[in-house]
Amino acid sequence: MKIPLLVIVGPTAVGKTRLAIKLAHRLGGEIISADSRQVYRYMDIGTAKPTLAEREGVPHHLMDIIYPDEEFSAAAYQRLAQRAIGEVWQRKRMPILAGGTGFYVNAVIDNYNFSSTAINWDFRLRLRRLGEERGGGYLLAKLDQVDPVTAQRLHPNDLRRIIRALEVYKFTGRPLSQWEEEQEKESPYELCLIGLNMKRPLLYERINRRVEEMVAEGLVEEVRGLLAKGYSPALNSMQGLGYKEIIPYLEGKISLEEAIEVLQRDTRRFAKRQLTWFRRDGRISWFFLPGDKEGEPMENITRFVKGKLHQRSNMLK
Repeated sequence: MKIPLLVIVGPTAVGKTRLAIKLAHRLGGEIISADSRQVYRYMDIGTAKPTLAEREGVPHHLMDIIYPDEEFSAAAYQRLAQRAIGEVWQRKRMPILAGGTGFYVNAVIDNYNFSSTAINWDFRLRLRRLGEERGGGYLLAKLDQVDPVTAQRLHPNDLRRIIRALEVYKFTGRPLSQWEEEQEKESPYELCLIGLNMKRPLLYERINRRVEEMVAEGLVEEVRGLLAKGYSPALNSMQGLGYKEIIPYLEGKISLEEAIEVLQRDTRRFAKRQLTWFRRDGRISWFFLPGDKEGEPMENITRFVKGKLHQRSNMLK
């Protein structure tokens, strides 16, 4: 019997965390984060990590598990997430995978075989130096020539994933997107995939407001504290949204107002890329949210989940 797994995806700021917590209460569940930034300690505000109070007593997994200067990969995430899912189910609780990092989600639910693609550390080091000298846009353009599908979903600042995609093509002769398409389609889990979305103007308004709230809650101080601890701006963790935009302000290169505008713009673009990624997956059932807490279609979503998973779970009430 496959383990039932509820998966909640969607663009940033759409309300995935709040909905996951509500469903966890209704279904007796625990949440496994599918966010590539929330794994880092000390990075709370910029990653929109829910506070202990906001978690409302619901156990959350794969948050605060490594330091900002430690290496982490989708393969490592897959291993930890699949272990956590199994442990949650053994406790007779419903595992809920929730987050917006599409590659992490698919690595888990489609059981990507990462051992099939080569790793070459010398090649990685050369490309990293090249990226630092000429910029991520230069490497992304190189990737676009051999793997435009993967290049389309990556940001120029995401050097690690750009380098990985170039590495796969270099040493296997095939683009990463082709490897992903050929993964075994049958999931190891009994899946219920939910996608959350809302009208674009409303989503962008929420993104803009969230950025302003982050700054008010101490985002600048959080980034300053990370730099004071000795974490380099060049680290992959520090290249995430909310950090790479604030660093130039702390270096005196731009004003705070400019940093906020750049962060809002970059986050809106990121949300668009997330939607592009998730819309490729026909297994996802989409629910449009009105944007206000009182208007969320909780009853419809709960009924839908129970209808999808009731045959595999004796805990849904």
